[in-house]
Amino acid sequence: MGSKSKAKSADRKARIAEMRRAEQARERRNRIIAITASTVILAGVVGGGWYLLDAANEKEKAQAAPVKGEQTWSDLSQNHVKTQVDYPMSPAAGGDHHRVWLSCDAQVFTKEVNEENAVHSLEHGAVWITYNDKAAKADVKTLTEKVTRTPYSFISPYKDQSSPITLTAWGHQLKVDKASDPRVDQFLGKYVQGEQTPESGASCSGGSMQ
Repeated sequence: MGSKSKAKSADRKARIAEMRRAEQARERRNRIIAITASTVILAGVVGGGWYLLDAANEKEKAQAAPVKGEQTWSDLSQNHVKTQVDYPMSPAAGGDHHRVWLSCDAQVFTKEVNEENAVHSLEHGAVWITYNDKAAKADVKTLTEKVTRTPYSFISPYKDQSSPITLTAWGHQLKVDKASDPRVDQFLGKYVQGEQTPESGASCSGGSMQ
């Protein structure tokens, strides 16, 4: 009788010990799985972080780089004058100008505008798109529609320019032949209220309409 009891007790202890070993093994497996999953997630986050950081750096570099083929001028004067100004570039890309800016909030002009007023608009961060009689009518239409969707931009004819289409910001100018040239959107994206703007945030509405 006593030996049967002892046998049962030993058997129960063995089963309990086996259950404990199995439980410990499960806990070890769970810890390994959790650590592995955390490592994979962390690697993904870090890798994704580096990818996002690299993408942001590339975007910043692209934004800082000039648009291919553009001309630039620095140290342009900003005096208000009442007389006509003899600008060194056509169209003017900065310099002395009239005290009243040209209305430039997605504004379309079908006749040539006063250049001294237009330069004041450039000072406020606008991009001025001009075209001559060499520009295709379809291109003029495309650019006109683009301007109507773009605050701080305006378009007008400009007879005495060397290229069919010219885009001008304060201190920057790009000449193209077609509205489909991808640099048109690059120029607008970079210079509409861009870093070149001497008076960032100044109004583009309520100005002169000539």
